[in-house]
Amino acid sequence: MRKIISFMHISLDGFVAGLKGEIDWVKVDEEIFDYVGKRISEGDTALYGRVTYQMMESYWPTAGDKPTATKHDIEHSKWYSKVHKIVLSKTMKEADLTNTKIISDNFLNRINELKQQAGKEILLFGSPTATHSLIQLNLIDGYWLFVDPIILGRGIPLFVDIKDKMKLKLLTTRQFTCGVTELNYIVDRQ
Repeated sequence: MRKIISFMHISLDGFVAGLKGEIDWVKVDEEIFDYVGKRISEGDTALYGRVTYQMMESYWPTAGDKPTATKHDIEHSKWYSKVHKIVLSKTMKEADLTNTKIISDNFLNRINELKQQAGKEILLFGSPTATHSLIQLNLIDGYWLFVDPIILGRGIPLFVDIKDKMKLKLLTTRQFTCGVTELNYIVDRQ
């Protein structure tokens, strides 16, 4: 069975965005880009909420074609164009979206069907609202967190309204020179 791994930057106090969704506090550099690029190349499906998908779609399809494109822009643009994209949205409609499928209802059954299909990891990028929904449905199998060295004090938390405790098993950690720490967990369902 395929696993859904939530990929998220998070503040030390547990927020994934500011109150208005701002992520201007997230630290990224070439070291992180290279590390993430290698890891996501192992996945063949990207899962997004509507807002994150629209943000990604407005940039990545052509980012690698620009004269000022960085190595990361070129590599991620290529990956983005070939990866199968799933968008969780109750308002978007499928209309000539390249390599993209919209799931607008019955998330539990539709995502479980997706997990049963042949393929590699399903990477859930950002998308706090979609992540909250999938946490409530117990559909996330792992958390790939990049802890930024900042305390926001308030914002959009990663974990809200958790009904049952969730045991996690730490797989790996990594400290980046910019101060970000990666924590890679799987959900321990035993």
